[in-house]
Amino acid sequence: MVIVDVEARLRELGVILPPPPTPFGAYVEAVQCGSLLFLSGMLPVSGHEPLYLGSVGQELSVAEGYDAARAACLSGLAATQSHLGSLNRIRAIAKLGVYIAAPGDFREHPKVADGASELLLAVFGKESVPPRIVLGVASLPLGMPVEIELVFEIEP
Repeated sequence: MVIVDVEARLRELGVILPPPPTPFGAYVEAVQCGSLLFLSGMLPVSGHEPLYLGSVGQELSVAEGYDAARAACLSGLAATQSHLGSLNRIRAIAKLGVYIAAPGDFREHPKVADGASELLLAVFGKESVPPRIVLGVASLPLGMPVEIELVFEIEP
């Protein structure tokens, strides 16, 4: 059973997915294991172009970090749509991980991660908000501020 008509909900919200991301190295963007779809770390990119660079709390504000987390989550939805053919095959969001490049004294991680969480809430509804882990890290690939990890339960 589909959580909601995800494709229609995106249109209703005026959300346009970016082109599906392409790997920056020797890996694939998504792998299906049974009814679970595991995404590689999603970055705030449009296709293969970074949208944000820098560390949140240094070069980037919390608001820019929030926007970067939202952009990374949109990349995740684009990768999922590309892999599955339709986002309406998603039955549940099993996990959301948000990794934030930030200095050691940064304390606003949850506000940044909400960029991804609030997008998922708007698209999938309150009943579908996933568990999440939010971590601050010293650096992320290619100097980007946020990396998102998503796991979906999907229809066969």
